[in-house]
Amino acid sequence: MNFELFLHYRPWLMAAEVTLIWSFVTIGLYLLSKRFHRRYKKWWTTPIIITPILLIVITLLSHTNYNVYIRGTHWLMALLGPATVAFAIPIYRRRNIIVLYWKTLSIGVVFGSILSIASAWFLASAVGIDDTIRLSLLPRSISTPFAMVISGEIGGIPELTALFVILTGIFGASFGQLALYWLPLKSKLSMGASFGLAAHVAGSSKAYELDNEVGTIAALVMVLTGIFNVLIAPLLEAVLS
Repeated sequence: MNFELFLHYRPWLMAAEVTLIWSFVTIGLYLLSKRFHRRYKKWWTTPIIITPILLIVITLLSHTNYNVYIRGTHWLMALLGPATVAFAIPIYRRRNIIVLYWKTLSIGVVFGSILSIASAWFLASAVGIDDTIRLSLLPRSISTPFAMVISGEIGGIPELTALFVILTGIFGASFGQLALYWLPLKSKLSMGASFGLAAHVAGSSKAYELDNEVGTIAALVMVLTGIFNVLIAPLLEAVLS
């Protein structure tokens, strides 16, 4: 009887085991990467770069399918929504920024979003990328919870979009500061808006390392950009179809 009971619950036990193992590996690698980055502060030692690389190596060496890994860590992906909402706290504390610069922020979010979508579409079309992948690529410059919703609405693959979002964030956070060094953008408003618009969560985290106000602006722009893109998703779907 006990053996039959074990067989009955075996799929649940296996799922729990996979979740525990890969969640432990992912969180453990991230914490180790953070300690390493504190000791060796280079752009290439940031946890958002080292952790994915190590995870790819481990999954390849262990011959683990991507679907198996994502099943074990899907709850971490679900936490991105509350994590994004948590940015509302520093935004509320600096709400005077919205009052002072609401016109500039609104224009920047609208035109920045349009430029991001248009550049992704035309570049993907120029190199002959498949339609489904191209649609998955369009929301790459907004945070993952917003991007996955938009991707599903316009005919893309949400999981693939999440990967593009991560890559965009890594690139933006890694090279954003270098780009700002060469660009004539010296105000905290312009620096924060650039990080938040181009590199979403990863960019906002990097912006907080530079300055608290720059980080707040980056988080604000990231959230506003996500909301704007969700609102125009039906229109975007109609235009693309």
